[in-house]
Amino acid sequence: NLVEKGVLTTEKQNFLLFDMTTHPLTNNNIKQRLIKKVQEAVLDRWVNDPHRMDKRLLALIYLAHASDVLENAFAPLLDEQYDLATKRVRQLLDLDPEVECTKANTNEVLWAVVAAFTK
Repeated sequence: NLVEKGVLTTEKQNFLLFDMTTHPLTNNNIKQRLIKKVQEAVLDRWVNDPHRMDKRLLALIYLAHASDVLENAFAPLLDEQYDLATKRVRQLLDLDPEVECTKANTNEVLWAVVAAFTK
């Protein structure tokens, strides 16, 4: 897990009546590298075909969107880069996972997860 790998730590925080376990980052560099990878995937390394994209990166983009943190990743971009990045993510989000999973050499599990997160 990410705590064992040293990416996160475990802390207890008191929220009113409840003690909650939180997992803050130990090193912000890892987060910055992930943000950079996502930015590059939709800008410099855009392939215009989700089946040719790295599957882990494609999943990361969909999950970041579903978690509502993708806009934060694009916030430091210049206006035209931001517009292009959001346009390309919108292209991905507009794909029909049921159609995409029927294409040759595809990962049906990935598209099933995308369908679950985008409905």
